[in-house]
Parts: sequence; C-alpha cells; structure tokens
Amino acid sequence: MLRTIADSGPLIALFEPAECNHVRVRRFIENYEGALLTTWPVLTEVGHMLGHSVDRQLAFLQWVERGGVEVTTPGAGAVSLIRQLSEKYRDLPMDIADGSLIVLALESGVRDILTLDRGFDVYRLPDRSRFNNVLATT
Repeated sequence: MLRTIADSGPLIALFEPAECNHVRVRRFIENYEGALLTTWPVLTEVGHMLGHSVDRQLAFLQWVERGGVEVTTPGAGAVSLIRQLSEKYRDLPMDIADGSLIVLALESGVRDILTLDRGFDVYRLPDRSRFNNVLATT
C-alpha cells in the first residue's frame, strides 16, 4: 500500500477554507489512494493553528478518528534525534513537529511527504536521502 507522511501545513489547509492551498490539498487528499501517516507533534500543531475555530478543530479530530491519517508515536530515542536535527538545521529553524516526521521517515522507511514546508527540500536523512514532496507536482 502507498504511504505518505503528512506535515502540519497541508492538514491545516485542508480544514481552513480561507487558506490559499485549501483547494489544492483537498483535491490531492480526495484523489489519494494510500495511507497518510503523521505524528502527535503534528496533530498538536494543527490543533493549535485551528484553535480559533472549535468547529474546525472538531472536524479535524473527527477526520483523524475516521482514519483520515494514521497517528504514530515516535520510538525510543526520538527526543535525542529531534534535538540533534534541530541543532543541525537551526538556521531554518526546524521545529519539533518537523523533527518528529524525520523520525517517522526513519522508522517507517517512507520518503514521500505531503508538505508545504520548503524545509523538507533541505532536510536529509542520515543516509543523505531526500524527501519526495508529493505536492511539488500538483
């Protein structure tokens, strides 16, 4: 089964109709036939950014409950790796949610990412491999 890591930006855009990428992200997700994966730090970030609208937060949580995205918990050692990555990419800067997605990529082997964040064009995994931004061609 096709799997793609989901970053905060597209998830926010999906539930924020006024966001400039809303239609683009909605179309992608409506046509996507695989599974989306994300982490708890990303869910927290999305919830915070949708915080001005309880209805949008609830719609997001219901979508997650219905299987819109699979939420993972980073494994042992994730905090240390996220800290190391944050130090390495401090000039961008990298936040905890982005670091958790790199850990997810390492743990899952998934390199496709649904993101609006140009940082993922820069970030490299320990083997120097790059992410494939699935929104780059839409």
